[in-house]
Amino acid sequence: MTSRRKGRILAFQALYFWDSSSQTEEQRVPIEELVSFAWLDDDKLKNLDEGLAVFSRILIAGTIENIKNIDSAIIKHLENWDITRLNRVDLAILRISVFTLMYQNDIAPSIVIDEAIGICREYGTDDSFKFINGVLDSIRKTLQEQKNKEENL
Repeated sequence: MTSRRKGRILAFQALYFWDSSSQTEEQRVPIEELVSFAWLDDDKLKNLDEGLAVFSRILIAGTIENIKNIDSAIIKHLENWDITRLNRVDLAILRISVFTLMYQNDIAPSIVIDEAIGICREYGTDDSFKFINGVLDSIRKTLQEQKNKEENL
């Protein structure tokens, strides 16, 4: 498993923890606590590679700081679903992946989607990877269309 995959898994776990920590935004675990990995057990924290930690911190903080735009993009691409009905594992994977698609242009969309599917196969339900793939591919297409329009202006 690549260190980037491990970093994405760590970020996904942090976002899952953040989203599960409370019903209201005000009561959620602060970003500082998430990016310090205080929620990890001592053994995992001790063995945490610094490069992996930095990559995870970027994903965690970036996703939370842009959560409104990210959730808006997800909502626009959910067919016959409401974001509140998504299970939290799928939502955390979607959020990190959409952050990467929207804000990390140096990472190929195909890699983002493949990584999301891989994490989903490991942590999601049996069919969640199909759902995640569909939503992310739809968002990817929309972002590509927007980019093409901007380039033609």
